[in-house]
Amino acid sequence: MRRVVNVAAAFAVVATSIFAFSGTAYAHERRNVGPYQFVVGFLGEPAFAGQVNGVDLTITDPRSNNKPVEGVEKTLTVDVFAGGLARALSLPVRSRFGLPGKYAADFVPTRAGAFTFVFRGKVESTDVNEKFESGPGRFNDVESTDKLQFPDKVPSGADLSNRLADLQSGIDQLRILAIAAIALGASSIALSITRARR
Repeated sequence: MRRVVNVAAAFAVVATSIFAFSGTAYAHERRNVGPYQFVVGFLGEPAFAGQVNGVDLTITDPRSNNKPVEGVEKTLTVDVFAGGLARALSLPVRSRFGLPGKYAADFVPTRAGAFTFVFRGKVESTDVNEKFESGPGRFNDVESTDKLQFPDKVPSGADLSNRLADLQSGIDQLRILAIAAIALGASSIALSITRARR
């Protein structure tokens, strides 16, 4: 009896760990789009800023026992939006080798936060214009790598851009001071020459 209880407890711990891990690693949104089912998320989850990733899309047909839908790499694109940015990155979807009905659109998310994927085009004869947004109950937002960096922190692209802007501002101020110094020096020389001629 004790052995059965120990085995059951061990199984519960393993199952709970697997469930907890898979909830984080496989967070995708499942939705019917016309007669098809779309499953959408990031290709690699959790998604981290500055790391190669992409849009992950699976399309099946529930009318045909969830048969994978193939061939949409020729007729479907995805627009990727980050946070509140109005501009999008438009990408074609590509089929994934050996995985019928599975597609990807590769990109590198460069900032942490919410992302939106908008699929446009056709799936077979069905017109598609469908928006998927990251967030709770859907697929995960992009995360910062700050907590994972060890032993040294690597500045993000935004940090480097801010530092470059500060450096440029300092150079501009230095240029103004140099011009003022040259003008002051030139006026001092002119004044000295004028006094010497008297």
